[in-house]
Amino acid sequence: MHAMKLARPGPITSHPLASQEGPPPSPGPGELLLRVAACAVCRTDLQLCEGDLEARRLPIVPGHQIVGNVVAMGDGVTGWKEGDRAGVAWLAGACGTCKHCVEGRENLCTRAEFTGWDRDGGYTTHTTARADFALRIPEVFDDVSAAPLLCGGVIGFRALRISGVKPGQKLGLYGFGASALLAMQVARHWGCRVFVATRSATERARAMALGAEWAGGYDESPPEPLDAAVTFAPVGTVVIAALKALDRGGTVAVNAIHLDEIPAFSYESLWWERSIRSVANFTRADAREFLALAAEIPIRTSFDLLPLGDANVALERLKAGQVSGAAVLRM
Repeated sequence: MHAMKLARPGPITSHPLASQEGPPPSPGPGELLLRVAACAVCRTDLQLCEGDLEARRLPIVPGHQIVGNVVAMGDGVTGWKEGDRAGVAWLAGACGTCKHCVEGRENLCTRAEFTGWDRDGGYTTHTTARADFALRIPEVFDDVSAAPLLCGGVIGFRALRISGVKPGQKLGLYGFGASALLAMQVARHWGCRVFVATRSATERARAMALGAEWAGGYDESPPEPLDAAVTFAPVGTVVIAALKALDRGGTVAVNAIHLDEIPAFSYESLWWERSIRSVANFTRADAREFLALAAEIPIRTSFDLLPLGDANVALERLKAGQVSGAAVLRM
């Protein structure tokens, strides 16, 4: 087995991920052992490697957008067989018994575990996953195309739901990286009018080419008040910019696991029943519904392909804004 492991967070320019060889792990009861085919790179991986997101376990193999094939199974596994293709996403497990899990909100479980944070992820040739949290990948997607769907796609889908946007309404997307690129395709499929704010002129041009009605900078106001907005940039000032662009009764869904400070702002910007809501993880139901919808649309992913050994390089490019869509590691 070949893996890229994080022993100590540091600037990504210092290449904190180190190559490690060893035997593949053994699947425990209820687990699958996967031979990883591809793993997409997420900004959360970057935040973990640089220490913005506090590590829960070190050393750790990052990566939570995994597509692979089952090569072995632990005791008690049902519904899977060797050779099956499986996806592994951010939510690695939940207790199933707390009030949140019982209410269908396992994304809020206080005992939830997360792939690449609590347990080893996909920057490796082999990894284990709970069988009951593994996902079926629609046949319409090949391994590399499917990988970016498993975080950016699913969490973007949940963010759209949290925002409350409805068909025909005006939606703002603040930031236009891999997740927003996928969320826009869902929103357009629903018949939403899409307005994009991003600092990148290249991303603004791409948004317009993909059907946005307007694209501008974070300091610019959309031409019409928005019914809902989703922020993808991990910057508090962007959240306030989106809030100020809302119509009365609108919601900003903040799609970020780590955010710098939200600056002080006037209550007038929040009044008239505007709201700010965070988006925390997603449920298996979200993932299954999104993957089925992605196959129906079908969603097109955009990615830069790199070998596993270039995981540090992929994260450097992500931080520098030099990735076209998503970066995907192919094993």
